[in-house]
Amino acid sequence: MKDIFHELLSSGNIIKNKEVLRPSYIPSFLPHREKQINELASILVSALKGEAPSNVFIYGKTGTGKTAVSTFVGKHLMKKGKEMGAPIHFIYINCEIVDTQYRILQNITNHFIKGWDERIPFTGWPTDEVYSRLINSIDKAKGVTVIVLDEVDKVKGDEVLYNLSRINNDLKEGKASVIGISNDLKFTEFLDPRVKSSLGEENLVFPPYTADELKDILSERAKLAFKENAIEDGVISLCSAKAAQEHGDARRALDLLRVSAEIAERLGDKSVREKHVRMAENKIELDRVREVIRTLPLQSKIVLLSALIGTKEYGSLTTGDLYSIYEELCNRGGYTNLTQRRVADIISELDMMGILNARVISKGRYGRTREIEVPVSNKIKEILEKDESLPDVENYKPKLQSKLL
Repeated sequence: MKDIFHELLSSGNIIKNKEVLRPSYIPSFLPHREKQINELASILVSALKGEAPSNVFIYGKTGTGKTAVSTFVGKHLMKKGKEMGAPIHFIYINCEIVDTQYRILQNITNHFIKGWDERIPFTGWPTDEVYSRLINSIDKAKGVTVIVLDEVDKVKGDEVLYNLSRINNDLKEGKASVIGISNDLKFTEFLDPRVKSSLGEENLVFPPYTADELKDILSERAKLAFKENAIEDGVISLCSAKAAQEHGDARRALDLLRVSAEIAERLGDKSVREKHVRMAENKIELDRVREVIRTLPLQSKIVLLSALIGTKEYGSLTTGDLYSIYEELCNRGGYTNLTQRRVADIISELDMMGILNARVISKGRYGRTREIEVPVSNKIKEILEKDESLPDVENYKPKLQSKLL
């Protein structure tokens, strides 16, 4: 036990560079996205002429290369701007993390401020003062500033999108352009019409990758990521096929290949095989479910626990049955129960996440209800049992009146 890491370090005979297999890695070549790269470049090229490019809205499902293409084109735009002596500033913001008007304006402004003592704090300033500082910063920097708002549908309120999409009206020396990226194809339907028209001057749609395209992407990454002869035939094809079934998600394919390699190394195997891919698929699914459940609000966890207990006992439940169990669990834990209407909303939310299935069925003259099932009950049970905030259900057995009739 003197050196517990020595043997672990010397056992890594498969992976050469794990970072290449992460979605955040931007390669020098993006297979099957040449069309989208050229379309975005043709919009942003006006920045090299000192003109403000049109605002762009990019949408497509998760893992279709939207972020990678935007970052790739932005990197080349700045490089070309430096060669030509045209000031280009490229700012990327993930709105899943930075989601309020103040924080977005603060992050963009601080990009231009070098001294820590002059930077805008996380909170405390009036929003109009932060916006004023942003205008001054872009004007002082001159040239063109391209602002990428990834996961733009997560932004709270339309104000910041409206202000940024029309920022050129307030600028005197500098110019700015906004690129909005979203996985939600219906996002623009809910925007203020003024924001929709100014943000979506240009629209780009990224289609899902096919299995063959994902295979090409993984093959390119595998050359950089793995040692020679460390991956067996069929592994890349299997990862690609499984990811293609889930809407052509390149992130899913990369995660599957990376976790497969990690499992192979931990088992002490000399190469990645198809059995490792199947093991990785189960692990990724469990990790996804675990993370989703872990971050649920307490009341949602109690509703899920109620569904789990009820379906284990009776096979399936109606909304009314689940609510009866939910009320009993709240009493056992000393929690105030929600209304049946609110619990029905939570059931819909959990159904959308894929944690439970709520199928609408007809009861004839008694109307319609939902039949609820929990598809991955063993995994969910294991996760919920470790949650100390939930009521003790060790000796609890539901007795539903509807099931006794």
